[in-house]
Amino acid sequence: MEALFYVIPLLMITLVVFGAVAVVRRSRRVSSAWNSGLTAEGRCRRTYTTTSGGGDTMVSTTLHHVYEFTTPEGRTVRFEEPNGPGTVLEGDIVTVHYTADHPEHATAHAPARGKLAAGTGCVLVFLGVFIAFCVGFMLVVHEMFSAADDFLGP
Repeated sequence: MEALFYVIPLLMITLVVFGAVAVVRRSRRVSSAWNSGLTAEGRCRRTYTTTSGGGDTMVSTTLHHVYEFTTPEGRTVRFEEPNGPGTVLEGDIVTVHYTADHPEHATAHAPARGKLAAGTGCVLVFLGVFIAFCVGFMLVVHEMFSAADDFLGP
């Protein structure tokens, strides 16, 4: 029973670390696409929304765009990007930023390095606070079980 108070926070920390890695990976991909200097004229092929929540919780809606562009080598690349601007509709032409090595990791977001850094930093701080809370919880639980063992005796 005591192990649950250690295992569950450790599982939560593991999930949060995977989330942090995903956030940093996405940030690096977008930054690399902006820094590569490679752009192409792309077209929005599709837009759709996804919703999450409902019932007793707040509903969150995310707008997704599916873009397609052609590299100078003639390769047609299609990619999907969440949280795009609501003003881009199917058929609209957009500027796509991509890297030569991985054009499938392209972005149609306009370069906003400060906004990207601030957003990534805020998410990482939040996840760090969550990890600190889990570690603090495990330390308090450890002290409580130690005190209970001392109180009950051998």
